[in-house]
Amino acid sequence: MTYREGLVVRARGGFFDVEADGEVRRCVLRGKYRWRRQEVVPGDRVRFRLLPEHTGAIEEVLPRESCLVRPAVANVRQVVIVMSLAAPPVNRLLLDRLLVMAEAIGLAPVVTFNKVDLAAGEPGPLPALYGRLGYPVLVTSAVTGQGVEGLAARLQDNISVFAGPSGAGKSSLLNAMLPGLRLKTGTVSEKIGRGRHTTRHVELLRLPGGGWVADTPGFSQLQLPPLRREELGFCFPEIAGRAGSCRFSSCLHRQEPGCAVRAAVEAGEIDAERYSHYLELLEEVIRAEKDY
Repeated sequence: MTYREGLVVRARGGFFDVEADGEVRRCVLRGKYRWRRQEVVPGDRVRFRLLPEHTGAIEEVLPRESCLVRPAVANVRQVVIVMSLAAPPVNRLLLDRLLVMAEAIGLAPVVTFNKVDLAAGEPGPLPALYGRLGYPVLVTSAVTGQGVEGLAARLQDNISVFAGPSGAGKSSLLNAMLPGLRLKTGTVSEKIGRGRHTTRHVELLRLPGGGWVADTPGFSQLQLPPLRREELGFCFPEIAGRAGSCRFSSCLHRQEPGCAVRAAVEAGEIDAERYSHYLELLEEVIRAEKDY
């Protein structure tokens, strides 16, 4: 029998499209993976047996480096967080939540502020703010092409996932980077002020310069991964950098005396809205601790 290793690029209806050596084969599960009903998701590296008519049977799922649950995709290395500078406006709480998620599960974030063309070419203060915190930041427009080449360069040699609210322009950016792709895009509802979902299934797309990117369903809520209350501050670089100066090593930066973080907020050295998001997420983490 002939076996190959490949990458699952699409999973739908019990069938799996697996790319190997530049070819894509429609595969099914065999053996233990079938009767155990183990989920196989895009991004999984698999070992499969060649079958007639350009099909195959997955015999082994290779160990994963990472796996996201929502959306379901494996072996992602970086998260491209797309926020719109206009229509809909930036949801900063969602942005900070996604950045915490990336830090907590070990994924490299790339913050992309899109639709700068609708903001009269003025990105405003947010790109500079997040850039000062050490995050890679891009300002883009799928309409004018601004920043698209730089984003494509960030995606090379990686498996990347796009995240962010519907209407932020994730599919439009992918269309701009991959001419001829023609992913379905949507408009922002004037009534509810957010985009309509346009992407229904996770699919890995091969980039001309190398690497893969997943176009994923848009979402507005994301459950944080399991964290202890003492760990959350280390997911905020501006808090992590000052925590060592707090009077108490167990300081949660809420009401404790001698807190260097709160002093920095009061002095304007830490953005007040970022700090308020930390407190909001901290309450969420504390409530979730009882479940694990």
